[in-house]
Amino acid sequence: MKKIVLSLGVATAISSTLFADTQTDALNEQLKLLTERLNILEKQNKETEEKTNILIDETADLKTGFNFNVVDSDKSHNGLGAAASKVYYSKSPLSIGGYGEMFYAAPDNKDNFADIYRFVPYIGYRFSDSIILNVELEIEHGSTDGGKVVVEFMYLDFLINSSFNLQVGHLLVPMGLTNLRHEPTLFNTVQRPETERQIIPSTWHENGVMAYGTIGQSGLSYNLGFVNAIDYTIQEPATTTTRDGRIGAEKDGTMNRVAGVGRLDYEGIAGLLVGGSLYYGDAAQGKVSGASAFTYEVHGVYENSGFKFKGLYAQTSVEGLNENNNYPNALEKASGYYVNAEYDLLNQMNSPYRLPLFVQYDAYNKKQTLANAADPEAKESVSTVGLNFFPHEQVVLKLDYAMKKFEKSTTEDVNTLSFSMGFIF
Repeated sequence: MKKIVLSLGVATAISSTLFADTQTDALNEQLKLLTERLNILEKQNKETEEKTNILIDETADLKTGFNFNVVDSDKSHNGLGAAASKVYYSKSPLSIGGYGEMFYAAPDNKDNFADIYRFVPYIGYRFSDSIILNVELEIEHGSTDGGKVVVEFMYLDFLINSSFNLQVGHLLVPMGLTNLRHEPTLFNTVQRPETERQIIPSTWHENGVMAYGTIGQSGLSYNLGFVNAIDYTIQEPATTTTRDGRIGAEKDGTMNRVAGVGRLDYEGIAGLLVGGSLYYGDAAQGKVSGASAFTYEVHGVYENSGFKFKGLYAQTSVEGLNENNNYPNALEKASGYYVNAEYDLLNQMNSPYRLPLFVQYDAYNKKQTLANAADPEAKESVSTVGLNFFPHEQVVLKLDYAMKKFEKSTTEDVNTLSFSMGFIF
């Protein structure tokens, strides 16, 4: 009898254990299914929230007719500045952006002055995902009385694929570090580097057609096209510089001759940009047979842990204009370089602001002619020290002290203290 009772007890215990294990497995399975269901619901909720936010943005755009997306300072299309690239990342067809800069200068041998240097609206429109209009209008010096209004670019961009796209219209010439990226948050001096202004010469924009893209996964990108050629005879009999010969968007600008331009950049290493560009074409818009101009530049930028280093060398040479003294005062050669180093003083403080301290040295010879092969008046250098403050990634306050020296001893050197404010939107 005892054996029977004991056997029943053991059987009951085993049954209870098996039942408990079965219940535990069932509960675990239900818990697993519930967890998976919660994850699905959370994902669906996140997707719904994102769609709602997009719908709110697009509804606001439709009501106002404008795209109020903030500028993403890390985004650039084909080397353009962040604000100029805005239309390429816009959610609505119409995109409005721009930049502005104003400065106060106190030279040590002249009157102090202030200038509403530039106000520039960008207007973009997406006809489709593959056809984009991009326009830059520039208002200089606050008015047309002593200033000017100019179209700096206006082109149609046909987006084909990552390796080949085509721009047609009035274009920025893809040379140097500043010409494509001339928004005030992208260079730390109050004034743009003189080598880029006088030799490249920024801002340089001409009518033309340009292909561009990336080369596979190599980290290489290119630009290749044709633009209206510089005319180095425009200012004769006075000496013509590269900057003087730009034709740009003038109503009656001559376009008898074009020039070829190409650019290649490498960005396959984090924080590094190295590259160069070439320009070759007619130097006189057909006025002189055989006249030609060749410009090249090499550039580099490296950023790491709050430090940033950049430099550029550029040279222009002109042939055919000075032969037989046709244009003895026309430009024969010009060259220059600059180096810039900066460090963000707030880099190690986990601050939302930036405070770059910088130094820059800029040396150039903007005109060498047959009549005066070594014109000392054209040789200048500018040493600049300064500080930028970024209270927002789209807003900058600049302070610098620029020391300009002339090789010609009779020309007085100029030291200038400048303050400026700039913004992009």
